[in-house]
Amino acid sequence: MIIDILLIVLAYLIGSVSGALIVSKMMGLPDPRTQGSGNPGATNVLRYSGKKAALLTLGLDVFKGVIAVLMVKFMTMEPIVLAGAGLAVFLGHLYPIFFQFRGGKGVATAFGVLLILAWPVSLAVLATWLIMSLVFRYSSLAAITAAILTPGYMFWFTDGMLEYTLMAFLISALLIWRHRSNIYKLLNGQEDKIGD
Repeated sequence: MIIDILLIVLAYLIGSVSGALIVSKMMGLPDPRTQGSGNPGATNVLRYSGKKAALLTLGLDVFKGVIAVLMVKFMTMEPIVLAGAGLAVFLGHLYPIFFQFRGGKGVATAFGVLLILAWPVSLAVLATWLIMSLVFRYSSLAAITAAILTPGYMFWFTDGMLEYTLMAFLISALLIWRHRSNIYKLLNGQEDKIGD
């Protein structure tokens, strides 16, 4: 029991490592929290620091979701602990203890979690994001749509596994909440399109 709690705490700490801030500092780029939307994530980094920095940020944020869940998976196969670790690394990205609890929106980290826990779900989510991005060219709309559908994908592909489905629901609800300013901009025609 204590080991399980420690694993979940460690997953949160891994999630608290901000890919955007590390990449920006290493490449001598401005702090993404002071640019554009103020979000330390790949989309905001792309707008103000270019493709290379954005790809590195995206890779690091996916990787921490992957590595946190893999680490726990090596120690236990208990669904409740794995789901707890998945939620914890995601929360670490949103509210990082190392960066005054000012984190990103969590899309890439959530994808990394799904990739390990239920890879068919991650593929369905990726396909949803890509289709919505190509058709409408709004990264936020693609992320919100994928988030709405994720619990259903999880329920379907895991045969209704309660722990994973509940985790997916909580992550999706938080993702939508973190995109509330984007939702307002979308409704008012003020949201930037991909490539703007």
